[in-house]
Amino acid sequence: MAMSQDEILQQVQEVMVDALGVDDDEVTAQATLMGDLGAESIDFLDIVFRLEKAFAIKIPREELFPAESLMNNPEFVNNGKLTETGLAELKNAMPHTDLAEFENDPDINKLGDLFTVGTIVNYVQIKLNAA
Repeated sequence: MAMSQDEILQQVQEVMVDALGVDDDEVTAQATLMGDLGAESIDFLDIVFRLEKAFAIKIPREELFPAESLMNNPEFVNNGKLTETGLAELKNAMPHTDLAEFENDPDINKLGDLFTVGTIVNYVQIKLNAA
């Protein structure tokens, strides 16, 4: 049976509370993992593991959090901003993410703000629908 977006959000919220030790009222769809919830890079491994377990799906790490591969490629980053090629690559890698605001100022220091609870919900929904 397909899960609704609200059901997925509820489970993702539980995962974030367990993985990051935050209060459930902090875990809104708009909350950024790093800025609002205090996630660090090591937490992303735990989050992926918990999501896989909670939803019985397989998540390649670079598929959910592809930013690292972009950062290390000079074709994608110039003067601290994603190039047009980098933006195209990001759109391709993160179809579950709304990049409209980021495109106006593609500063790589703002990449972390793209990883929100809502982004994860969208990603999980796509994975579940594909299964």
